[in-house]
Amino acid sequence: MNRPMELDIWGGDWGLPSIDLHCLEVMAYAKFSAVPLQTHVTNNPFCTPNGSLPVFKHGKKKINGFSEIAAYLREKNFSADFGLTPKQCAESVAFSHLLSERLHPALQYVWWVDRKNYLELSRPWYAKSLPFPYNYYYPGRYERDAKKIMETLYEVCWDDPVVETGVHAEAEKCLTALSIRLGEEEFFFGSHPSTLDATVYAYLAPLLKAPFLNAALQNHLKACSNLVRFVVRISQRYFASTLQEYEAHKTSQQKPKEDSENYFPNKRRNQFLAALVATVAMTGYAFSTGLIEVSSKEEVKMEDELDEQIDESVFDHSSNEGE
Repeated sequence: MNRPMELDIWGGDWGLPSIDLHCLEVMAYAKFSAVPLQTHVTNNPFCTPNGSLPVFKHGKKKINGFSEIAAYLREKNFSADFGLTPKQCAESVAFSHLLSERLHPALQYVWWVDRKNYLELSRPWYAKSLPFPYNYYYPGRYERDAKKIMETLYEVCWDDPVVETGVHAEAEKCLTALSIRLGEEEFFFGSHPSTLDATVYAYLAPLLKAPFLNAALQNHLKACSNLVRFVVRISQRYFASTLQEYEAHKTSQQKPKEDSENYFPNKRRNQFLAALVATVAMTGYAFSTGLIEVSSKEEVKMEDELDEQIDESVFDHSSNEGE
């Protein structure tokens, strides 16, 4: 009996099957390689071999890390790189290193060091997704780890302006290089996605889709229209069900407002008439109590004018309703 190949992952959001770079990388590679992979959203790195997700499981085998998982899948004759030349394989490795060195620090900064993004997006998302009591520990740990990376790279405190300027500049150069290399092709090495495509998708998809408050790097990515199409293309072709569920959820959230408007089609007319009647009643009360005194001729004239206003208002709204 063949044991299933399984993957424990961080959950998804914003139309993505996972918001985690490393989980997305393995999932995309498995899709490109036609691996019969079963995914499980655990949102809990505590019980994993290396304290991180994803975790690949096949029988008694448990593996962390994309390179180790990809190597194991190649042993089982699953690969996204069949047909690539040695030169293309070397180029794939070179671009993967470029992403790791230049884009990965910027993503760490955007998610965990930038105060607005951390307080309004990253920390709440992970705190909500993680089980108790780990939701009190892991967001702070990821923040501290990201700040250490910044201080190691730039040898200054993480909140020094040179850090933000540096990581953004390097990341923008990386995105521009990817955009130039991709050009108008569907994927980096032809009509079929490879390992490099899985890696690039994993880096770009969360950056493109997450609702960051400080979105300078995201805006640079959006300006690279071919990279945006690249992300959308892979999401639509290989993660269509996730995308459809997200769109359906968005539509369902908009329905209550639409249903309310349909259920009360004459809401504005009724509000206007109610206000008009209230005004007439208040005016009548003022006259009856002597708060306002006018001559009998003026009373008749005022009553006639009020009657005409009510008749005209009812007539106008009836006409509009008929149209």
